[in-house]
Amino acid sequence: MQNRQVARDRRHRRVRKKVRGTAARPRLAVFRSNKHIYAQVIDDVSGTTVASASTVEKSFDGATGTVDAAKKVGKLVGERAKSAGVETVVFDRGGNRYHGRVAGIADGAREAGLTL
Repeated sequence: MQNRQVARDRRHRRVRKKVRGTAARPRLAVFRSNKHIYAQVIDDVSGTTVASASTVEKSFDGATGTVDAAKKVGKLVGERAKSAGVETVVFDRGGNRYHGRVAGIADGAREAGLTL
């Protein structure tokens, strides 16, 4: 169990060497736990979170650990980012494979009108 977390941390650091969020193109960061999924749109230059969404929010209804829930979160964070004036983002998969719930976040954000 410990080795899996260490491996994910190593992959995340490797991805983050190349992925930087700016004011013009912030970073859409994804964190996936067993029960929930979280997404943030982050401007790394100023160190601020532009928009965020997760399955933990009180307004979120339905199952939380599914691909459909991830799509809802992606759509929600995409709408919030669009209202904050963000059109394009760079995707940070957080060391996870681009598959399942992580890909669901990206698909939902695209449906909301964000360019990844």
